[in-house]
Amino acid sequence: MATANIEAVVATPREGKFNKNAARRDRVAGKIPAVVYGAGQDSVAVAVDPRVITKILHSDSGHNTIFDLNVAGSTVVKAMIVDWQREPIKGHLLHIDLKRIAMDKAMRVSVPIQLVGVPTGVKAQGGILEHVLREVEIECLPGDIPSHLDVDVSGLELHGVIHVSDLPHSGSIKFLGDEHATVAHVTVIREEVVAVEEVAATPTEPEVAKKGKTDAAAPAAAAPAADAKDAKKK
Repeated sequence: MATANIEAVVATPREGKFNKNAARRDRVAGKIPAVVYGAGQDSVAVAVDPRVITKILHSDSGHNTIFDLNVAGSTVVKAMIVDWQREPIKGHLLHIDLKRIAMDKAMRVSVPIQLVGVPTGVKAQGGILEHVLREVEIECLPGDIPSHLDVDVSGLELHGVIHVSDLPHSGSIKFLGDEHATVAHVTVIREEVVAVEEVAATPTEPEVAKKGKTDAAAPAAAAPAADAKDAKKK
């Protein structure tokens, strides 16, 4: 289940202008800006402890973890992390989006797929295992969200394929998308053969040579005309 033994996230409502300077002040104070929405209630701008959020994101269930959210002045609700932003160089959290969760309503989430075992096609047949689909989208009640889906690939032979339809199914989980999509397969390493076409070069007479011939012929053609002119004068 995605519900983990995580301490409640305590959020403090933010007041005033929500600009870069205000966000910077929150971070200097050891908090990060966040927004809480969902469950038919108004959105609320809050500040939370980044250490607690980091612990949730690094847990087994990751961002699918359902935890208690305690916003000062409001009733404690169940929530999930649905989006977050990090500083590109050092990776510090800059902002997160939290969504209130109704435990009695189905929701869509993406769950990671983990491959278990070493395929026969790799151990005995010289193949390689390719993990094609690393997450799959499912629909279920919040309390039924798995932290991940395990699929045993130890019996997979050379050219064998695991599809979404081969993943562990249960009545509480509905798989979305193409059930024939490839999750993993065992294939062979093929060397690329590049065909090189040999083009025979046909020698051509240089343009300069042609021009030379034309220039050489000009004086010869002009000679008879000059002789005719001299004959008339005489």
